[in-house]
Amino acid sequence: MASISASTTHKVGIKKKPASKIASSKIASSKISSKKSSASKSLQRRGSVAPKLKGSELNHPDTLSKFLSLDEAQQKDRTLNEFLPHCLGERATFHEGIAKPHTASTTQSRGAAAADIAILVKELGAVVVLKRFGVLAEIEKTLLPLGIGAVFGNGPGAGINPGGGMRKIASAVSLASMDSTGVTDDFPSNMSIGTSTIGTDSKRGKTTPSNAREGALLLLRALCELGMKSVEPYVVPMLAAALDECGSSSSSIREAAEDASVAIVSLANPLAASRLIVPVIFEALHSPEWRVKSAALDRLTQVAERAPQQVSRLLPKIIPTVTAQVWDTKPQVTKSANQTLLAVCQTNENPDVSPAIPAVVNAISKPSDTYKAVEELMATTFVATVDSSTLAILCPILSRGLKEKNAVRKRSCCVVIENMSRLVDSPNAVAPFGPLLVPELKKVVENVQFEDIRDVALSALQSLTRALGHSDVEDAMKSIMQAEADQAEAEQKRIEDALEDERRAEEEQRKREEEERRQFKEAMEAQRLLQKLALEEEEKKKKQAMLKKEQQKKSTKSASGKCQGCGLKKCPKSCLFYSK
Repeated sequence: MASISASTTHKVGIKKKPASKIASSKIASSKISSKKSSASKSLQRRGSVAPKLKGSELNHPDTLSKFLSLDEAQQKDRTLNEFLPHCLGERATFHEGIAKPHTASTTQSRGAAAADIAILVKELGAVVVLKRFGVLAEIEKTLLPLGIGAVFGNGPGAGINPGGGMRKIASAVSLASMDSTGVTDDFPSNMSIGTSTIGTDSKRGKTTPSNAREGALLLLRALCELGMKSVEPYVVPMLAAALDECGSSSSSIREAAEDASVAIVSLANPLAASRLIVPVIFEALHSPEWRVKSAALDRLTQVAERAPQQVSRLLPKIIPTVTAQVWDTKPQVTKSANQTLLAVCQTNENPDVSPAIPAVVNAISKPSDTYKAVEELMATTFVATVDSSTLAILCPILSRGLKEKNAVRKRSCCVVIENMSRLVDSPNAVAPFGPLLVPELKKVVENVQFEDIRDVALSALQSLTRALGHSDVEDAMKSIMQAEADQAEAEQKRIEDALEDERRAEEEQRKREEEERRQFKEAMEAQRLLQKLALEEEEKKKKQAMLKKEQQKKSTKSASGKCQGCGLKKCPKSCLFYSK
């Protein structure tokens, strides 16, 4: 039996009163609401339009008038030694007085300094502040230390993914290209594609301090917020740097870069879309950073809203490039690509196709819904003229529909192609899409077993052939085959030239290495000869020293000339070595 002593303790359980159902429901609802609020806070994002930056010192009329009363040299000195360092994250220790403590640079202080510089640009002029004072050079040095060719990790400057397309379009970044009358809509599209993520800013070759890069981006945004056309030629070429910084590992830099890119596109003239903005966005889409791709797609959507006519003319180039981003591994890029694809397709001015554009865009991103888009097009009555931008939207879906196994669906695509081909405005508009549709239509004519479907396909093929400017189908096929052969030959020549350049570079590298090896061998041989001469000289000295010691041993006189017996220079008669 268990014994009970004075040290035995007993625990008595006290039953707690159950909480009322109303109180428990209130607690549960409060927990759920708190969870929802926290989730909403975590998912809440800042709006696409950032608040306008406000200056800290020159925002007051008295301070501004005092600054404007200075001569140009003093204005330049204060701009470069006070406002610009503050904007780039460097605080002047004793500028505000020795009694006031030194404060660390923050995003708010850098934004205020950027707004102050923008006020100076508004008062003194863009040429004076940006060029004569050298503010623009400091921005370029901060954001583009390796040059514009190294942007997006594709250039030779950083040594990462060499051979980027920014070097090919850098010549277009000028005011003259925006005002030229002979500007075409052609721009480089053969750009290398990056598939990996480089990682941190240091690995991306960004050696400039993060505060300086954020301050430069804030300054670009402040300049754009002025809305001055005189600022446009200086800030629009910096769109590449702003998009590149969207892939930064710092969240503050990414936010500043996104705001700066939005402000730049908002300021840019719509006529600059084809030669300045869209080529830079295309190159940004080949960046290895997914955030850069997502930001570039968002900016392309913004361009479509601001310059719909220019974007509509560029649809044959834009749609294949954006469609490639629909299949990106990052869901953020895929979502942005779908939104951008819908925005750019809606810039098309054809009223007949406008109701079917959402279904067509959905079919581009979801191939299983191709027939739904074809049904929408079947219900369309083509009245307006069909141009190249309309064909760029419809032809990929129609080509995919012609490849389906269902013969009825092939017939629907043939009907749409026939109706569309009758209203093509010129053969040049449909020429780029001939190789996409003519071979597939010919396969339907030759392979489908139902005669009525073959007849519809043959009628569509004849209408498309006439739209291409050919007399018959064979002539069109010959032309297409010849164009494909020429294209293949040009591609083969390009590959051969690239291989030849590579072989030439390898040969030059081999000769250079051989020359370096020869020089190294000669240098090593000369070093060996010098070492051999040094050893021989040392041996010679050693032999002379030994010979001298031997002579001293045999001589009665020491090195000082004294006798080794008596220690005198002149030996006395009592010395053993005395000699007359």
